[in-house]
Amino acid sequence: MRIAAFGFRSIPLAKGAAGADKFALELFPRLVNRGHSVLAYNRRYPDVFVDVDEYKGVKIKTFKTSAKKGLDTLVHSCKCTFDIIFNNTADIVHIQNGGNSIWAIPLRLFGKKVFISQDGVDWKRDKWPWYGKLYLRFSAYLTAHLPNEVIFDNVIAKKLFEDKFKKNYKFIPFGSEVEAGTSDTDILERLGLEKGSYYLFVGRFIPDKGLHYLIPAFKNSGSKKKLLLIGGSPNPSSYEKQLMDMADSQVIFPGYVYGNDTNTLMVNSYCYIQPSDVEGLSPVVLTVMGLNVPLIVSDIEENQYAVNGTARMFEKGNIKSLTEEINYCENNYPEMLKLAQKASERALSAFNWEKVADEHVEVFLNS
Repeated sequence: MRIAAFGFRSIPLAKGAAGADKFALELFPRLVNRGHSVLAYNRRYPDVFVDVDEYKGVKIKTFKTSAKKGLDTLVHSCKCTFDIIFNNTADIVHIQNGGNSIWAIPLRLFGKKVFISQDGVDWKRDKWPWYGKLYLRFSAYLTAHLPNEVIFDNVIAKKLFEDKFKKNYKFIPFGSEVEAGTSDTDILERLGLEKGSYYLFVGRFIPDKGLHYLIPAFKNSGSKKKLLLIGGSPNPSSYEKQLMDMADSQVIFPGYVYGNDTNTLMVNSYCYIQPSDVEGLSPVVLTVMGLNVPLIVSDIEENQYAVNGTARMFEKGNIKSLTEEINYCENNYPEMLKLAQKASERALSAFNWEKVADEHVEVFLNS
């Protein structure tokens, strides 16, 4: 198959990377290993881009886009769509994010098979203004009807779409297995940390992720450890400044960290915390589970499905509840380690990247 893909930011990962980028990083090289041609369309921002033409057999094409949040995706996806059509770069188009579903119209008119990966209920995300949420509701209708197939990574969003649109869709979860990092602990030394001396979060600094609950909950807890917040906002935001104003000397903001260094930080952390209000099937949560690291997550449905009783949970948006879970972790760490072992067994059996790749090939061929 000749496959083109867009809707993520870039592979390999760069500043602003999110779950869609991790997904692309894991899936596309595996499709190449199965004998298929994959062209991935990277975004070039005014200050951020990856200067590569190929990554693990995946051909890379990079287009400039806007720095304005929301507009950047539409501008880039438009350029990708017309490059695919006019240069005939692929027969099959894989699009991440239902907000891009409008581009299925010209692609299908020109005979392309179109597949959309939908990772959650986008219009519920607080990062979007009212007009953004309105557009995403409209896009959900297009997503439900335009592509050859819609692929969901979590059963909750899939059921919501099926109930709303009276159609059946595909379910393929993310994978979880990653390299645990090497014995090189330079990243720990650079940050002045030791194994087990810190709690960890990795992700974008946007309201959806619930960091405005995490920081005060951690400060209210009895922990003497550090709280390490890896990542940032893809675009400069007042929210990120708000988070930094809330912090004290126990809270560390190292900025963006990628690849082996991220995995090293995960596997050496005391506990990982995912405080999200809205989430798809989080690839970060699955990765942490696979690495046998204790985990605290918010009790949203998607997290409940992912961990299935193998992690501690707190009431979404409830600072007091999260504080109690952090204190539980401090006082009952052997129990946390037992849960982590169960989480690892679940992750590596239920969420496997090789199986994910095989299932995508099957969908592309038979839909």
